[in-house]
Amino acid sequence: MISFLKDDSITAMPDFKHRLVSAWIKNVAKFYGKRVGDVAYIFCSEPKILQVNRQYLQHDYYTDIITFDYSSESLLSGDIFISVPTVLSNASLYSVPFPQELHRIIIHGILHLTGQNDKTPSERAEMTRKEDHALSLLPCDLSTLNS
Repeated sequence: MISFLKDDSITAMPDFKHRLVSAWIKNVAKFYGKRVGDVAYIFCSEPKILQVNRQYLQHDYYTDIITFDYSSESLLSGDIFISVPTVLSNASLYSVPFPQELHRIIIHGILHLTGQNDKTPSERAEMTRKEDHALSLLPCDLSTLNS
């Protein structure tokens, strides 16, 4: 089951089509030979993601996403924290619509659960290629995607 949760640190849930996105996530997972188990997306603020980063990863910096992987074999499970303000800032920085950047980050977490990494420059380039491929599988125009 895929759940989309709003942390108390933000006032509103990002606007997107939960059912469509859930189906898309399952389709991407299937492409990698995986099934989706329990995956929770937790949308939060920058201070909250910094707190999570410090507490669980001992990293003292802001980020757009943190993925905790509880997967086993072919079943994907995990908690995925997404900093909504950071995604919004990145959308502006990269001159892309917010929905497109949000969906990129949503699928980025799933790609991590499938075993993809992005620690090195070559891994980051490969991750971006895989994100682009996954975005191409989303059956709609990302610039206008709202719930």
